[in-house]
Amino acid sequence: MKIYTKSGDQGETSLWGGGRVMKSHPRVNAYGTVDEANSMIGLAVSFFPSNENAIKERLIRIQNELFQVGSELATQNGASSTCPFVEDAEISRLEMEIDEMESSLPPLKNFILPNGSSAGSALHLARTIVRRSERECVDLGHNEPVRQELVRYLNRLSDYLFVMARHANLVLGQSETKWIPPKK
Repeated sequence: MKIYTKSGDQGETSLWGGGRVMKSHPRVNAYGTVDEANSMIGLAVSFFPSNENAIKERLIRIQNELFQVGSELATQNGASSTCPFVEDAEISRLEMEIDEMESSLPPLKNFILPNGSSAGSALHLARTIVRRSERECVDLGHNEPVRQELVRYLNRLSDYLFVMARHANLVLGQSETKWIPPKK
């Protein structure tokens, strides 16, 4: 099977279920941004040393869940999907892991700049990409049905990635940089 089909050369793409839409369609933007976030999480994984398997396993699990999210978004309304959807169980697990990671972190008393280790910085960038995908899903939901669990998952995932970035910086020995507002 060839990787190129030439079926998108006129600016359209196929949805799961047979429909075709323009590549600029809000649905395509939403699942394209999910794919972008997934790739950034993969980059973050590559920055962790081999002895950080637990963190890497969590992030790879999330990458798999993002494929589920992307699959749902790439499925034409009314078509059945062969891939399970993210549900409340995945959202609850993210919340549990956020609480677990936060218990080892110093409490935030200031805003922090999104930096630190390469892994932490990549996770901060992944967080912002997930936030964009959430906004795009909300936008899509104004015209087409989007499950609230999917939007809640993305919302919680951005929180998770923020805390994971802080956790990564702690584990990798990088301090956080406080944002100091300029004086007037």
